[in-house]
Amino acid sequence: MQHFPIYLDLDNRRVVLSGGGETALAKLRLILKTTAQVEVFAETAKPDLQRLARAGKLTLHFRRMTANDAAGAALVYAAEDDATLDAETARLAHASGAMVNIVDNLEASDFITPAIVDRDPVTIAIGTEGAAPVLARMIKEDLEARLPSELGLMARVGKAFRAMADRLPMGRKRRDFWAEYYQEIGPRLSEGGAAALEGGLETLLDKHLAAEERSGHLDLAGTGPGDPELMTLAARKALDAADLVIHAPGTPGGVLELARREAWRVEATDEEAAVARAGRAIARGLQVVWLVPGAPPRALAARLAGEGWSFRLIPGIAAPVQARTPANQPGRPPASTTDRETAR
Repeated sequence: MQHFPIYLDLDNRRVVLSGGGETALAKLRLILKTTAQVEVFAETAKPDLQRLARAGKLTLHFRRMTANDAAGAALVYAAEDDATLDAETARLAHASGAMVNIVDNLEASDFITPAIVDRDPVTIAIGTEGAAPVLARMIKEDLEARLPSELGLMARVGKAFRAMADRLPMGRKRRDFWAEYYQEIGPRLSEGGAAALEGGLETLLDKHLAAEERSGHLDLAGTGPGDPELMTLAARKALDAADLVIHAPGTPGGVLELARREAWRVEATDEEAAVARAGRAIARGLQVVWLVPGAPPRALAARLAGEGWSFRLIPGIAAPVQARTPANQPGRPPASTTDRETAR
């Protein structure tokens, strides 16, 4: 990953853009979604850009950028559609210590602007390191169609309720509360607006305040052939909820990436070490996922059951099998690559 994805706080900070044409306008449509102080430098500007300036959305200077114009800017965009002018903008920005993006020039830019799905305050950034902008737009269109328009409202109401939810202890109990809100209560009540969501949150909080703390539990999950895309849905959900992930040496990084970011990851070199670590964690009320290569050994499952452990067995998935010509269809030609992929 060459470009590290971050969300930069632009509230009341300067963002400078050079250029007054269509390229500048396209970039401004995204920048103006923020609360930054936007300044545009252009000798000539499109009518739409001038209308934005008259509406107070930005400050428009009818001239080229000079040495001091980038001073104090959080970001600078070069959108002149002229390689020489854009290079000069970049030079001025770097002299002022600002990061610069030259539109459609990945190699000369300090940062790139991803495709964005906007459900304010929920935003999803999609980047391809500049390798496939069309693919990024396709993913954006797919997500736009999938994500409900009420998602932003759910997030805003949830954010306003955070101080009330702080009555729940940090950790699993608070995570369970928010998970139930966003997965069940919020989607069901969002059509009723903010009032319905607020009422649902109050009822949900009372329920979780009265609920007993969940006891510790172990999920014994197989990693199958080690391909994260072949992990079962049950294993993915367990990893997403885990407090501790115990894994064997050599467990693929892609599998471990499925775990909740805050989960502890512990490499256990032998069964006894894993059993001891899992036992201590469960006694503390933690949710543990123990990843084993392939499918969980029956002998291990039998041992845990015999010792009275509370655990769930999640099998691994076998490697996909290539399609074969059925025996009752003699003379059928071998399956093509497309046929094999369809058969999987």
